[in-house]
Amino acid sequence: MRPIKAKKLAKKGVIGLISPASSPDDHRQINNGVKYLEGLGFRVKIGKNAAKQNGYLAGSDEDRVKDLHDMFRDKNVSAIICIRGGYGAFRLLDLIDYKLIKNNPKIFVGFSEITALQIAILQKTGLITFAGPMLAPNLSGTISEFTEEYFWRSLSSNKKIGRVKLPDNFKLPGINKGGASGRIIGGNLAVFAALLGTEFFPDLKNKILLLEDIGEVPYKIDRLMNQLRLAKVFKKISGMILGRFVDCYDHDPSKKTLTLGEVMDSYLHKLSIPIVYTFPHGHVDDMVTIPIGINVKLNATKGFVEFNESGVK
Repeated sequence: MRPIKAKKLAKKGVIGLISPASSPDDHRQINNGVKYLEGLGFRVKIGKNAAKQNGYLAGSDEDRVKDLHDMFRDKNVSAIICIRGGYGAFRLLDLIDYKLIKNNPKIFVGFSEITALQIAILQKTGLITFAGPMLAPNLSGTISEFTEEYFWRSLSSNKKIGRVKLPDNFKLPGINKGGASGRIIGGNLAVFAALLGTEFFPDLKNKILLLEDIGEVPYKIDRLMNQLRLAKVFKKISGMILGRFVDCYDHDPSKKTLTLGEVMDSYLHKLSIPIVYTFPHGHVDDMVTIPIGINVKLNATKGFVEFNESGVK
């Protein structure tokens, strides 16, 4: 399906806030995030069900998908930012009106659990969405200049983003040297792997696969990577970008374990595709916003990632 892009976010535009997965642990984060957005000159609309709570879910499935639909339907809303990730976005995939989204393309932002929505939306509509900061965990407190720069540039400029300039001119370490280009797809490893076997899993031929995760111990990462291997995911893609894997180690020093690096090495060094790792994306303070579905280039020999186009029009 041919990718489509939303219009760039204009000054004083309306940003919709929804909770399609979990609600924030502290609802003061919503107020702080709203103050941040309004301080930049944006207007804010909060979903009617955004602050609800149903166990680890932000209200019922029907509540959460209604907010999603309402924001895409509202002609005044230019961008939709998820309040947080957590759990539960998966439950909405077969409830979403994808025709509504395709007919009303808008900027849609989130990461982690929100990967499920982003991949499904790309697969069903072709809409480029943004793996980037969310309200409660990222925009309600102290935000690094690095994160802000890439976030707002990605949403508000239709110029080619270009090569990602890393702090201190850092060169990304690489595996299986060389370069590759293709449309970037993926996101959170556990969420992406759970899409396998469903109608929402994308065509991976000649794609660049992005992966990040948090809180998964090495044996679980091993299981997830092997699931992708058995599904022949690594034979279809043309390259891979590994973001940050945060807190992915066993906290019990008495347990026998492999390290995260050893697990990844056992899968990745066997491949013939170029791979870069420690890319600043995921559950980290310095975070690059990634338009999911745009054409990117990576070079594992020279250690860089380049975005060959914008994520908006």
